[in-house]
Amino acid sequence: MTTEPSRLDSPVSEGLTNRVAGEPVQAAITYEKIPTHIYADAKDASRAVAREIADLIREKQGAGKPCVLGLATGSSPKTVYAELVRMHREEGLSFRNVVTFNLDEYYPMEPDSLQSYVLFMKEQLFDHVDIPEGNYNLPDGTVRPEKVADFCRAYESKIESYGGLDFQLLGIGGNGHIGFNEPGSLINSHTRLMMLDHSTRAAASMDFGSLARTPRKAITMGVASILAARRVVLLAWGERKAPVIRSAVEGTVTEHNPASYLQTHPNALFVIDEAAASELTRMKTPWLVDQVVWDNKMIKKAVTHLSLTLGKPILKLTDRDYNDNGVSDLLAQYGQAYDINIDVFNQLQHTITGWPGGKPNADDTNRPERALPAQKRCLIFSPHPDDDIISMGGTFQRVVDQGHEVHVAYQTSGNIAVADDEALRFADYVVDFNEKFGIDSPEANRIFRDAAAFLRTKKDSEMDTADVRYIKGLIRKGEAKSTCRFVGIPVENAHFLNMPFYETGKVEKKPLSEDDIKVVMNLIEEVKPHQIYAAGDLADPHGTHKVCLDAIIEAVRRLKHKNFMKDCWVWLYRGAWAEWDIHEIEMAVPMSPDQVMRKRLGIFKHQSQKDGVVYQGTDSREFWQRAEERNRATAGLYNRLGLAEYEAMEAFVRWKF
Repeated sequence: MTTEPSRLDSPVSEGLTNRVAGEPVQAAITYEKIPTHIYADAKDASRAVAREIADLIREKQGAGKPCVLGLATGSSPKTVYAELVRMHREEGLSFRNVVTFNLDEYYPMEPDSLQSYVLFMKEQLFDHVDIPEGNYNLPDGTVRPEKVADFCRAYESKIESYGGLDFQLLGIGGNGHIGFNEPGSLINSHTRLMMLDHSTRAAASMDFGSLARTPRKAITMGVASILAARRVVLLAWGERKAPVIRSAVEGTVTEHNPASYLQTHPNALFVIDEAAASELTRMKTPWLVDQVVWDNKMIKKAVTHLSLTLGKPILKLTDRDYNDNGVSDLLAQYGQAYDINIDVFNQLQHTITGWPGGKPNADDTNRPERALPAQKRCLIFSPHPDDDIISMGGTFQRVVDQGHEVHVAYQTSGNIAVADDEALRFADYVVDFNEKFGIDSPEANRIFRDAAAFLRTKKDSEMDTADVRYIKGLIRKGEAKSTCRFVGIPVENAHFLNMPFYETGKVEKKPLSEDDIKVVMNLIEEVKPHQIYAAGDLADPHGTHKVCLDAIIEAVRRLKHKNFMKDCWVWLYRGAWAEWDIHEIEMAVPMSPDQVMRKRLGIFKHQSQKDGVVYQGTDSREFWQRAEERNRATAGLYNRLGLAEYEAMEAFVRWKF
């Protein structure tokens, strides 16, 4: 397949193990059927895409022609739009010659609804640049059912009247959809009304408050409409997109993954971050693609992958296993399999500890944590009020039982994840209680009465009022306190930070601010911890974990010169969605069956998050089920590699600042 040169920055040539900041990773590509640029993070990738769009706009301006853009919605393109807005404000990039056509819109949908893509595009781009109002076009979610087909034909005709799309920006759904072309869409499909797949509706339900409120249909440009664009760039961020990206880039062209149709396009490009690329062959098993630097991390990755792939414990791997499965270079460099196997096995063995705070009066040479000080101050950062118990409940209990001073910092209120009927029940209870016992608190009574009245008549498109958010926050705060009492730490060691970025009342949050960072810094300085536990879970579909982690990282960087920070280690845990890869794990805390059950009971303290979670996404399991299955799977991996068999394990990676 021949392709036109990309306008994006060319990948650097240093090889897989070296990268220039802001540049994509490059390797000898033998498995990928679509050009794919991998960046360290979404910000760098988005800036590169925005530069390509800006260059195209200016090129068309110079030729006195309109620049016709196909635009996408969703979380993936937001940083691209933000960079374009910055270029408009700071670099004078004009959109006067730009004509846009959006991919899709829910149906039915009013343009001023909170979930409308019309509103999304205005908030993210159109209201901040000088594009003429008549130059942007979006599918109409209000058109009468009998007129939808006519509207779709007219939409296609209008694109053709401008000579077609110069550039089409895409995201990708978890099931491979592009636009709202769900699996089963044909390559010759055009703009039409589409029934949405259950997984698509489940993923979108966070914006609508529940699956029941999420539209079942959408108007979307078809696959043929997308492929007609002269240039197509698809964006994908996060490890939750990794499996579908691998299928689209390395698999066969199939209607089961509509993004794979882009293999047939002469000028398509995938722009993804390292997390979304994690399942690609050049990232997952880079030694099969090109020469690699066999450092310790790469050796562990190759040996554990070989062991799990062949279904053989590490200590049973042979020279022939290495030679027959693409790892002969490792043997050539380091000798026989026997020695490599023992080294990797011992490293994995040394990650396992029942003393996450360090074992007193013990040789800690091969232990993941220090023995001293024997009693440590531990600070657990929990992005939402239940992440502590869900993600590291067994370790939480261990450090408390082993005599350490434990503090928990609940970074956000988590109020948007409380169902309306739960908040209404709580509000009614307080109002009835106050009336029964004649409690006269005018402001409190007003808050709960007004909140109850609002919730009884709330429309799907309405945001919660400040009073309702306060009540929902109280519910989650009470549940967090209950968990602390259950585990055994004083309630005064529970710190509710209420970071400002979260308090928008919407799934969409504000950017991380100086105020957010200072809140985290102040608590670290107050506690002076020997251990910090933080959520390193970048698979969080809402992005809250990522913002919370960014705040902790920045706070630690600013405080690292302090004397107390010289004795502070930072351990990263994962959330409910994924686990660290086995070769990355630096501390694994085993759990007995009784400890697994105790963790489950701790999770149950969060009753508002139990039966019918508001934002659980496509995974219908309850949080305790996700946590147990993940912890058992981690223990299972250790056992398959030939180590001891445990009921479950919680895993951590140390961040060395």
